[in-house]
Parts: sequence; C-alpha cells; structure tokens
Amino acid sequence: MASAWWPCLILALLSGLAASGFPRSPSRPLGKRSLPEGVVNGIEVYSTKISCKVTSRFAHNVVTTRAVNRADTAKEVSFDVELPKTAFITNFTLTIDGVTYPGNVKEKEVAKKQYEKAVSQGKTAGLVKASGRKLEKFTVSVNVAAGSKVTFELTYEELLKRHKGKYEMYLKVQPKQLVKHFEIEADIFEPQGISTLDAEASFITNDLLGSALTKSFSGRKGRVSFKPSMDQQRSCPTCTDSLLNGDFIITYDVNRESPANVQIVNGYFVHFFAPQGLPVVPKNVVFVIDVSGSMHGRKMEQTKDALLKILEDVKEDDYLNFILFSGDVTTWKDTLVQATPENIEEARTFVKNIDDQGMTNINDGLLRGISMLNKAREEHSVPERSTSIVIMLTDGDPNVGESRPEKIQENVRNAIGGKFPLYNLGFGNNLNYNFLESMALENHGLARRIYEDSDANLQLQGFYEEVANPLLTGVEVEYPENAIQDLTQSAYQHFYDGSEIVVAGRLLDEDMNNFKADVKGHGAINDLTFTEEVDMKEMEKALKEQDYIFGNYIERLWAYLTIEQLLEKRKNAHGEEKENLTAQALDLSLKYHFVTPLTSMVVTKPEDNEDQTAIADKPGEGPADTEASYQPPQTPYYYVDGDPHFIIQVPQRDDAICFNVDEDPGTVLRLIQDPITGLTVNGQIIGEKGGNSDSKTRKTYFGKLGIASAHMDFRMEVTPEKITLWSGAAQSTFSWLDTVTVTQDGLSVTINRKKNMVVSFGDGVTFVVVLHQVWKKHPVHQDFLGFYVVDSHRMSAQTHGLLGQFFHPFDFKVSDIHPGSDPTKPDATMVVKDHRLTVTRGSQKDYRKDASVGTKVACWFVHNNGQGLIDGVHSDYIVPNLF
Repeated sequence: MASAWWPCLILALLSGLAASGFPRSPSRPLGKRSLPEGVVNGIEVYSTKISCKVTSRFAHNVVTTRAVNRADTAKEVSFDVELPKTAFITNFTLTIDGVTYPGNVKEKEVAKKQYEKAVSQGKTAGLVKASGRKLEKFTVSVNVAAGSKVTFELTYEELLKRHKGKYEMYLKVQPKQLVKHFEIEADIFEPQGISTLDAEASFITNDLLGSALTKSFSGRKGRVSFKPSMDQQRSCPTCTDSLLNGDFIITYDVNRESPANVQIVNGYFVHFFAPQGLPVVPKNVVFVIDVSGSMHGRKMEQTKDALLKILEDVKEDDYLNFILFSGDVTTWKDTLVQATPENIEEARTFVKNIDDQGMTNINDGLLRGISMLNKAREEHSVPERSTSIVIMLTDGDPNVGESRPEKIQENVRNAIGGKFPLYNLGFGNNLNYNFLESMALENHGLARRIYEDSDANLQLQGFYEEVANPLLTGVEVEYPENAIQDLTQSAYQHFYDGSEIVVAGRLLDEDMNNFKADVKGHGAINDLTFTEEVDMKEMEKALKEQDYIFGNYIERLWAYLTIEQLLEKRKNAHGEEKENLTAQALDLSLKYHFVTPLTSMVVTKPEDNEDQTAIADKPGEGPADTEASYQPPQTPYYYVDGDPHFIIQVPQRDDAICFNVDEDPGTVLRLIQDPITGLTVNGQIIGEKGGNSDSKTRKTYFGKLGIASAHMDFRMEVTPEKITLWSGAAQSTFSWLDTVTVTQDGLSVTINRKKNMVVSFGDGVTFVVVLHQVWKKHPVHQDFLGFYVVDSHRMSAQTHGLLGQFFHPFDFKVSDIHPGSDPTKPDATMVVKDHRLTVTRGSQKDYRKDASVGTKVACWFVHNNGQGLIDGVHSDYIVPNLF
C-alpha cells in the first residue's frame, strides 16, 4: 500500500503503552492564589492511585482518580490515562455520587451502532489515541454537578517483555495539579525469585525521590511505592503547580538457576525460556541503507553515527557488508567479509564517506543483500554454524525500479525462502510502515519505527544491540504428544541474549502428575535440548500465594499472548485465512474483556439528564481496524443501483423520481462533475455473463466507479473485487474483505467489510458505495455496485452529471393519475423542467442498510432513459474513460 496514506493514519489512529490517570483542567490564571490548595478551576482532585500487580510477568494495573467539584456550577472533568501500546484495556467505570456506570467490551461494529446516537447528537466521547513513542492515551470527560464527587477507574493488562536482560513497567505520571493523596504501588510476585528491582522517575532528582520512594524485594516478592506529599509535588517551595510530569519506570529481573520455568494454574500453563552463559552464534549481517535524497542532513549524519558505533561492537567472528540504495545500488565489498580489525577500519572509512543522492530503490537494494547472504552460504565462505540477518533502514517509499509493495514483498519472500530474518527500520513518519512491517513479519523479523529526534542514532544502535548476540538458532519448543492444546507460537528463528521466549497453552488432562517440556536449538558449537520437568503437586504448593496472584492469571496471560499473535498473523493474511484469524481473535477479546483492534469499550454515562454513550477503541500502527458508521442525513439523497435505476428524492414533494439508462456494457457515464470543488464521479456499465445483447431483456449494472478530486490529486477506482486509491502517484489497494479507515487532509475513506464503503470529502460531501455480491456460480448475474449520495450540500451550484444536476432544488407536478398497462402501476402526467411527460408509479430499492434485501422507495418512473427529466439526452453523459 502506498505512502501517502500512512502518515495521516498513524496520527489519527495509533496505539500505545503506560499509565497516569489524571483529570485535566485548564491552566490556572497567573496572579495571586485565592483558591484552596489543590483546587483548579473549581475541581479538586483529592486522590490518584496507580495500583500494579505483576504475577509471572503479567501485569494487572488499576488507575483510580477521585475528584470533587468545589465550584457552585456544573463543571466538566476529564480523565486522561497514558498506557503502553502493548497493553489491552480490560475495564473502565465511572462513579458519580455513588452511582457506577460500567464499561462493556463489545465487537467494534456493535459498539459503533450503540455509539451512533451519541454522535448524531454531537456529543463528546471517550477515545484512545497515540501519544508519543510507547504510549496511547485514553480520554473520557463528564459533566459533574456542583458539590458532586466523581471516581474514574481504568484497568489494563499487559505481558511485560524481557528486553536487554530486564522487564520494564512504564508508567506515565502527569497529574497537572497538586493531589492530596497521590500514590503508585507495585507488587511483584515471581515464582523464580526476584534478582534485581529498581525504580526511577524522569521528573525528579534522586535526592528528592528518596523519601517519597520505597522499594524492596526478598525471595519471590518485590514492592515499589511512590507517595509524594503535596509539598514534594510542588515545582518549587512556594509554587502551586506540580513537578510530577514524566516517566516512572520500574525494572526487574528474575533468578535463572534453570534456563526454563513452567507454571501451571487451573489447566493453563506458561513456559518461560531464557538460557544464560551460552557462546554467541557468529552473525553474517548485511546492512541495507537508504541513501536517497530525503535522507539528507541530520538523518544521514545520525545513521552514520549509529553505524560507526555498531562497528565498534561487531565481533571478529562476524561477517558483514554494506549495501547502499538510492536510484541504483552500490556495495562496500562484492562479498561478505570477516570483521577483522583491518576490515573494520576500512568499513569505518566507507561509512564516513556515505553521501545521499537520488531516488529510493528498495527492491534492488534488498535483493542484492539477500543474494549476497545466500551466495556466502552456498560457497561455504561463512562459518557453518553462523546465522544470517538483513537489517534495512529507509525513510521513504519505493519510487524507482520495482515500486509495487506487494511485488517487492513477493520478491523478498522468494529470495529469503524462510532461511533468515529481515529487520526493517522505518526512519520518521513519511513512509508506508505497514508495508515494512508486513514484509518483516513474513520473513520472521520485525519492524521498528525510528523517531526523527535528537536520539535517533541511539535508537538505531539500541535496535542492533537487541539482535547483536544470538545464542540459539532454529529454536523449537516441544511438549508431550496429545497432552496440550491451543498452543501459542512455539518455534522461533533466533533466541537473542537478554530476551525471553514465552509459550502458553492448555492441558488436555488437568489431573496429570508430571509435565515435561523440551526446548531444542542450534548453538554456536553444538545442538542443545533443554528439558524442564514439573511435579504438579509441588507446583500447587509453590503457587499458593493468594495475596499476590489474581486467580486465573495464566489463563489471561495465555489469552493475551494468543490474541497478540493472531492479530500479528492477520496482518499478512488474506481471504478466508484472515476471516478465521479475525474470528478467533474477536472471540477471545470478547471472552476475556480485552479492548483490542477488533473491540471497543462502551460506557454509557449521564449527561444533561440523558444517558450518553462514550466509546474507547484500540488503535493500530497503520490502517486502523475501525468501522465508521454513517447516519443518512435529513438532506435529499440521490442514488443509482441495480439495473442502473437512478433515484432522485425531492424533499418538498416528499416523493421521488426514477429513471433507467440502457447502454452497452463498457460504456462510461458521467454521474457527477463539479468544476468548483473539482470532484467527479464516473461509472462503467457491465452486462450479464455470456453477454445477452437483446436490449429489451438484458440487464446491465455499474461494475466500476471512478471517484476523483482534481484539487487533492486523488483518484479512487472501485470494483466488486477491490478498491484502489491513488494520492498523486502513490497507490494503495484494499480488498472488500478489509475493514479499514484511511484519512488524509479533508478526505476519509472507510471500507466496511463485504458491505459498503463511505467516502467523505470534508464536511458536506459524502458518498456511499454498496457492494452487491451474487452467487459465484450463477449462470447469468455477476457482482455489481450501487452508488449513493447521502450528503451534497457543499457541492457547488455548477455541479452537473446524471445525478449531479439534481443537487440543486427543482420541483415537479403530477396530475391525471389513471390506470396504466399494469393494473398495479398507475400512469400519470408529470410537468418537470417545462416538459410534460407520461410517467408510471413504481418502486425501487434502497440498499444502503442491507445489500441483500433493501428498503422499498416509491417513485414516479420517467421512460426513455429519463428524457425530458435530465438535461439533454442520456448519450450526452457518455465519457471516454473512468477518469
């Protein structure tokens, strides 16, 4: 999919990771303090508590904020929480004067329907959106009467990942005012025992942190508490604003007497694997670097800084090469070379002299690197027990050579053939991150966004450190046959030092006495198998720490991991496979009450004595799985559907006029043209299978639509198979199996899977395209499209076309109603546009709500291709092509 779409999507619909839970109030006016301590704009936040319980890396976090309206009028109180992108919200409640309004997790489509009413009344809603690199923000606001109290409580869960030898819990602290009782409390329970525990705050010096922070650990339990008094929260001794504004990070690790640890509770198990002390497997690394013109300046300097630092860390057993791509491809050496001191020195000189130039040929750059690794392996010029890695860095989209993302993916997939991973680093926002992520995932790697910031070189270096030390390759986790089911991913191409492999599943027999797990992998010197045996009775005794364990934590950990992996697989799936993965992930999201990209949290809250519905969605990196519903506005509507039946609603008559256009398949008709807004819509006619040529009996439909905006340099081609968008030269393609929203300045396109597509140009122009699918083996009919104009009030008075000419008010009169040739359909005389016509009463269908059944619309039918109703004759509207 093409670049132009992604920056806006990423801004509009992102996801994130950390906690804060703090009402938001307008900033206090300067001058003398007259309000009581801690009251801002009439609102006192008297308590904020973040309570974290971590059991076996699985974190259960509850953020609770309590506030009271001290003003003598109602005030709006907003609750903001920033939480990790990797976390799933599981609950939200709002309590006002003792009455609790709970949140419910529902399928996104169902939630949206519940939400439509609130939106149509123009009311605010809770939402989740991106906030920086690691976080997403949950926001909800509510009106609180004078003297009333409100409590917000948000719960979210996440599996803490091991990263460079530590688990990290990242909390965002930002109360924006002094809080009488402010507290962060984290209790950690790890059956393996805790080896290190630390906490730090970015917003406070260690001297000041000292008395407010306590941390301790012993055996399997650890505790961190941060309780600053009001005086400790002040930004200066006499200030009334808070210095609590930044990151609060808890890090810890566990004892690793054994490389693996298995825990079993209530028929579910989790298996952690992180061996230590193994020799590092030598690497063959190819760095594929974008040196196109857009990398000029700071980006190129930071990339060179990072590569020079990486060269200091490369081990002498490693082999490497640099491939630079712009409009063409250049290499440092013709083949991989060993990282000897002499070669490293030469590589440093090469990196220092890298210059930026030209276009972006990702395809040829990657294929050159992959072919070099394949050749080195075939010719045995690298160690037998080494492992290969491709690391690509780019800041843009392919625009020279092979530039179709799907074709590049196919080329790369075929060249790598599953033999080694591809890691894609996307520098900045001006690129198709989805394409990079999809390509990396299908080649057993991952994508990482490098943020354009002063620390971009450290981000690049940090990524390399994560993959610099492979300890095992070809890792497979095995369990007794017929003993387990619903297993999460159990095969990994690499195990890197400082990380951890986590596998979870269900036991078929809960009463088994012993449980055995084997982990097999290839090390630097030999093949290894690590076996872990569990005595179930001993396990039960060890896990009876009820104060720390929330009962079904392993089951929830399993569900979290399963959903995460299903959503990841879904990014590269198509058709039926994608449908199945979606159905499984949705089912688990609903069962375990997780807000994922497929579900929404719906909260019905009081507002002006009415219930108001707020909704929270989980956004995603790239096109969001969010479905926008539309409410047909009260303005007149116009559409063409079926055997092209044109329907024109005339509101002042509370009636409608309809006509058909009979033309040969292949003909393109102008439906709308507005020279002022630059919008055009054209439709191409298709016929029946086998091509019936009898114009009296044949049926024709619209099989292709072209929607274009000259001002935006935007085009869209819609067929019953796919939707293709062009923004300038950048192309994106979607299928009707997608549910996706694409936005850019002044434009929104929402595809509602297998149903319809809503296209809005700003506020005031909205079209809906309805998909009609027929039985695939039908001897005559084929799939076709319906086109509906549901809002046209921003289109100019000069708009024309078979539909567009009716956007301006017009009137008609009907008289002399008398029986026609069909007794159920009377004829009449109509006067319209100074023409006197014979018309017939009939009905057509409006398929916006349901493409299979439709709703009946009564109308007066104008014969002879609308002659006398439309300006000129229908053949005046034939155009040579779709755009």
